[in-house]
Amino acid sequence: MMLDLESVRLFALVAEYGNLTRAAEAAGTVQPVVSQRIKSLEAALGRRLLDRSPRLVRLTEAGTAFLDHARTLLAAHEAAIAAVDIVPSHITIGISDHALGTHLDLTLKRVRMALPPHATMAVHLGQSADIRDRFEGGQIDLAIIRREHGAEGGEILGSDALQWRVPPGWSGSDGPLPLVLLPSPCSVRAVAIRVLDQAGITWRETFTGGSCLALMAAVRAGLGVAPLGTIIGGDLAVAPASLGMPPLPPSQIVMLARTPNPATSAAARALAASVRDLLA
Repeated sequence: MMLDLESVRLFALVAEYGNLTRAAEAAGTVQPVVSQRIKSLEAALGRRLLDRSPRLVRLTEAGTAFLDHARTLLAAHEAAIAAVDIVPSHITIGISDHALGTHLDLTLKRVRMALPPHATMAVHLGQSADIRDRFEGGQIDLAIIRREHGAEGGEILGSDALQWRVPPGWSGSDGPLPLVLLPSPCSVRAVAIRVLDQAGITWRETFTGGSCLALMAAVRAGLGVAPLGTIIGGDLAVAPASLGMPPLPPSQIVMLARTPNPATSAAARALAASVRDLLA
């Protein structure tokens, strides 16, 4: 029995994303092709590998057992290619901390899986304005940033609403609103301050962090309220409507891409698919 390596690769992608459509995006194809390829693989193996539903795809017991072997087979194939493919590719990725936050590791894992053996990557984490400047200056090949609706350029991967995240059991503040923020020129910081000023709500900055992980820790510690997106906010409580907090405007998660070679194109597809998966 001979296994089709592309079908095995698509199976591994479906296992990673748990979604046929996202796996297709990462592979640069369409969902029906992925579905048909996996059906052919199942026929070759004589086992059903996936349980499919309209919203979710799960591995069967046979699929779980096959997955490790599939990854071993793909790794051996990549090693064989690497032994004779000496053309290197280096990809630089910039990611806004306010775009992915705690899901950074999952996204980078998926991008790494999509790269050919000869490709290496470097990642820069920072604020959206800095990441955009680096991209426009040619220092970054791929960028994921957060921006307000109405701005132009790049591929919109989806909307991610900003919300006021509050400490456990928080019932409001007697004095100025305590704010937990990234330092200027963070665009989320600027939006939050503008909204509060327009609503006539006084505020004071009680914590200035270097990352959204630090902001989340400060909120959990009870230091104040932070404007965070749905992706980043995790299990932090959202301020209840009874507190009268002004709504924050919607913002978009956008990918900026420069793809001069197949390796960068593969990384861009995986990056976009992973972010869309998180937003869904």
